Amino acid sequence: MVWLVITLLAALALAPLLLVLRRGATARGAQASALALHRAQLVELDRDLAEGRIMPAEHATARLEVQRRLLAVAERPDAAGQTGARWPILAVAVLVPAAALGLYLIGGQPGMPSLPPGSGAVRQQRAMEEAALIGRLRERLLTLDPASDQALQGYLLLGNVEEARGNDAAAAAAWERALAGRFDTVLAVRAVDAMVRAEGSLSVRSAALLRRALAAAPADVPWRGAAEQRLRDSGL
Repeated sequence: MVWLVITLLAALALAPLLLVLRRGATARGAQASALALHRAQLVELDRDLAEGRIMPAEHATARLEVQRRLLAVAERPDAAGQTGARWPILAVAVLVPAAALGLYLIGGQPGMPSLPPGSGAVRQQRAMEEAALIGRLRERLLTLDPASDQALQGYLLLGNVEEARGNDAAAAAAWERALAGRFDTVLAVRAVDAMVRAEGSLSVRSAALLRRALAAAPADVPWRGAAEQRLRDSGL
């Protein structure tokens, strides 16, 4: 009975790979379509913010979610050009389960309990995977023209990810790099907020960035009053 269950699980695990190999032609271009869709969503969110249909906080949250999906799609290899490599993949699909079975027969311990989802080992693994992903993003950004749209989107994403991790100083630094390529008042205010969280108060640098955002923003932006009050309270 145990071997039947193991066989079924192996078949289920390999089924997606075999399906992709069978439908490789129809999958070509799926990555490009997904990237275009997510980029269009980002443009739509910026338009909604500019027209006042959503608040800056809602805009920031929605952008973070879309940019996470964009990064996930960008990390996934495209199906194009892979249909000619079916036999090596099929060989791997056969050899990997066979090797796993051999290792299990040699030293498997089916009675060993699995790690609970909230264990320290699981959290550490997730943190390592996240750090590796951010490292690849930083390496990619170093190869881009700082003034390009791709670099701009990359630094926006990097700042969002660092903010989600609670690394406000790194988030502010990434957003400042994005602002150097193209100034955006909403992003400037987010960068100032991150600087204040990291430094504990408004500094000369963050106050200068906030004044620049106020000068460039329309007179009726909803955050103008709070920003001006923050500058008055800081005395800078």
